[in-house]
Amino acid sequence: MGGSGARWVRLVAAGAAGVLLVAGCSGNPGGGADGDGTVTLKIGIWGDFGINDLKARYEAANPNIKISVNTGEYNAQHEDLQKKLIAGNGAPDIAAIDEGFVVQFRAQTDKFVNLLDRGAAQYESRYLPWKWKQTLSPDGKTQIGLGTDVGGLAMCYRTDLFKDAGLPTERDKVSALWPTWDQFIATGQIYTRATGKKFIDSGTNIFNPVLGQQPVGFYNPGDDALVMEGGPKVAFEIAAKAIAADLSANLPAFQPEWNAGFTQNAFAVLACPAWMQGHITNTAPDTAGKWDVAAVPGGGGNWGGSFLTVPKQGKHLDEAYKLLEWLIQPEQQIEVFKKVGNLPSQPALYQDPAIRDFTNPFFNNAPVGQIFPKAAETLTPQYLGRKNGPTRVAVENVLNRMQTGDLKGKPLAETWPEALKEADKASKS
Repeated sequence: MGGSGARWVRLVAAGAAGVLLVAGCSGNPGGGADGDGTVTLKIGIWGDFGINDLKARYEAANPNIKISVNTGEYNAQHEDLQKKLIAGNGAPDIAAIDEGFVVQFRAQTDKFVNLLDRGAAQYESRYLPWKWKQTLSPDGKTQIGLGTDVGGLAMCYRTDLFKDAGLPTERDKVSALWPTWDQFIATGQIYTRATGKKFIDSGTNIFNPVLGQQPVGFYNPGDDALVMEGGPKVAFEIAAKAIAADLSANLPAFQPEWNAGFTQNAFAVLACPAWMQGHITNTAPDTAGKWDVAAVPGGGGNWGGSFLTVPKQGKHLDEAYKLLEWLIQPEQQIEVFKKVGNLPSQPALYQDPAIRDFTNPFFNNAPVGQIFPKAAETLTPQYLGRKNGPTRVAVENVLNRMQTGDLKGKPLAETWPEALKEADKASKS
C-alpha cells in the first residue's frame, strides 16, 4: 500500500468523515421522527463493536439523533434477527451480522436495504475484495452490508500464569512452543501438570480457529453441500484431543461462567482473533498487563468479522444508512481498533501510523497493529455456506456435551457420529 495508502487515509479521515458528522437527517417514506422530534436509531450487536464509545460524538453532531445499542449473545442475536425479518417487524434500524451467518442473510436480499442504491459502491475499493463479496448478491446487484472488521487469528495468553508453570513468557518464545496444534496440546499438558489448573477455556474455542484454517469449512463452495469429512473433521479431532487431554476448563464461550473464568484464572490461553482483545479488556480489567499475544498454531486463519446492515422494515432508513456510513469511515474504524481491538477490513488503514505503530498496553504492549494486520493480509477466506451458523452451533453443542454432558469421556468413535448427525440435522433445518 505504501505512502499513497497512508495519504489516502489521512485525506478521507479529515474530509469525508467530517462531512458525514454534520450531515443532516432526512425522513423517508417508512416513517419520520419520534414524537418529540428525535429520531432514535436502534442497533443490534453482540460483544463490543466500539459503538458505545462513538455514539456520544455522533449524537453531539446530530442533535436530533439518539442511538440505542442492544447487546445480546452472539447466536441469540442472529436467531432473533431472523425471526424479526420473517415477522416483518421488530428488527433494529442497524443490524450487525457475523461472517458465520452472512450467507444465510445474504440469501434474503429483499429484507435489507440495497446499499448500492445509497451510493455504497464508492467503498468497494477500500475493502479486502473477499470481504466486500461476502455480503454481495451472486449477481452483483445487491449489497446488504458494509464490513466492520476481520478476525485474523493469534493466541492470547497470561504471562503470569505461564511463569507459574515454568513456561517462557516472551511472545516469540511462546510462539515457538506451538508451531502445530499437537505441540500446543503438549504445551497444555506441561502447564496442567505443573499447576493443576486448566490450560484452555473451552474445546469449542479450539475447534473454531482450527476450522478457520482449513481450505474448506462445513460447506462446499460449488454446490453448498455439507462436507463434514474434510475441514470439520480435522478441527473436531483436534478439539476432541484437547478435551481428552483434560486441558479444558469446560466454560461455554460467551456465557456468564466463561466471562467469570477470565477473572478467576480459570485458563491461561485462548484463541484470539483481533476482536477478542476488546472482550478480554472489558471482562477482566484487573488483568491489564498480564496478557500478551503470540502466534496461532498452524499459522494464519480467520475467525469472525462482521458487517452492518439496514433491515428494510425500519422506519428511519435514511438516518440509519448515514450512521452506518459514518461508522465505517477511517477515523471511526481506527478509534475502534485502538479501543476495543476490532481490526478494520479496509487494508489501506493498516499502513496508517495510528494502527501500524499501535501497541496495546493491556496486552503487555504487544505490537497488535502489526500482528493482526499481518494475519489479515495473508489469510485465505473460507467459503461459509447458508447454514454455516446453525451447523457450527450444532457441532459446538456436541463438543460441550463431551466436556460436561452425556458424551463426557466417550471416544471419538462415538462422538464424531453424533457430530455428523447433529450437523446434518442443522443443515436441513
